[in-house]
Amino acid sequence: MTDDLTVLVVDDDFRIARLHEGIVEQAPGFRAVGTAGSVRAALAVLDTSRPDLVLLDAYLPDGSGIDLVRRIEPDVILVTAADDPATVRRALRGGAVSYLVKPFAPELLTARLAAYAAFRA
Repeated sequence: MTDDLTVLVVDDDFRIARLHEGIVEQAPGFRAVGTAGSVRAALAVLDTSRPDLVLLDAYLPDGSGIDLVRRIEPDVILVTAADDPATVRRALRGGAVSYLVKPFAPELLTARLAAYAAFRA
């Protein structure tokens, strides 16, 4: 049994999803539970597992990640290229605990994960 916080990575670009999954795996106290490339795939994973956190892209092929924030129980950090203020506000009002604009240095995601762990403590 581990006390690591579990994370699902949702991004339509599998390379980015794997990159973010790797950053999660390297972050102390975190463990990735998988990746998903669409809203449908994310919901399927969430039907069978209960991650603590979802790293979620706003732009998915079958729907909006921001709309998904309102539908799911785990905490969400939006990790997306969407940088307009209206989108950021919509995501945060919808329940996202943080927002990170791509591209970014891996250290920024690691710092957000550490801040999330402190928030959960």
